[in-house]
Amino acid sequence: MGVIRPSATPVVRRPHCKRNNCSERKDAKTSRRVRRVHYTLDTQSIENLPEEDIVAILRGADELIMQGGRSLLAKILKGSRAKRVLELGLDRSPVYGYYAHLPLKNILARIDWVIVNGYLAIEYDYRLPLLHDTEWGWAIERETYADELLRGFDEMLATNSKPYDMFYLKDRSRDMIMLLLDKVEETGNKKYIPLLEAWAEIDYKKVRQRIGQVIRSLKAGSLPDRRPLK
Repeated sequence: MGVIRPSATPVVRRPHCKRNNCSERKDAKTSRRVRRVHYTLDTQSIENLPEEDIVAILRGADELIMQGGRSLLAKILKGSRAKRVLELGLDRSPVYGYYAHLPLKNILARIDWVIVNGYLAIEYDYRLPLLHDTEWGWAIERETYADELLRGFDEMLATNSKPYDMFYLKDRSRDMIMLLLDKVEETGNKKYIPLLEAWAEIDYKKVRQRIGQVIRSLKAGSLPDRRPLK
């Protein structure tokens, strides 16, 4: 998978503050001026990042969208044992400690590069500047996460973890789930059918319909079925 290289203003998935140094706004409910926590993006003159670094930063950020900010993401990537990281279970992130060899300030510079280049954004929630995804960043992250879930299927089958508990897939991002099902279908491997059948028992109609298409495709050994769902 090649990283999408932004060539224009990033499309944020929900409205966000477009300035690097937003500090004040009026609270809609109270009409009082809210003093926002100030932040400044500093890439330390980094000109480019390797594709795998962009992917890792986006994967770490996924758990923090509108929940945490740049500093917390830097601690995840550092492999910090900070109390909040451990309390939130962020040490279980697949990219925990990815930048263990770097100082926090250098990790933060790489995160800021990802923001400046349109793969992530900052949006305020009342006073706090929180991480927010963009269309470009999400296009990469959903691919990463779908691949991760497919590997999880393989692990589940390898350990014969019956009965298969598929509730963890319910209420996930619909476009990511459809991408996962596309990937399962493209394998052409019938071993996934028991998992898909268990999954179909617990999910919503549209997802069940797509699961049914994938099961039929795998049983028939045919080309992927891409007919629109009704």
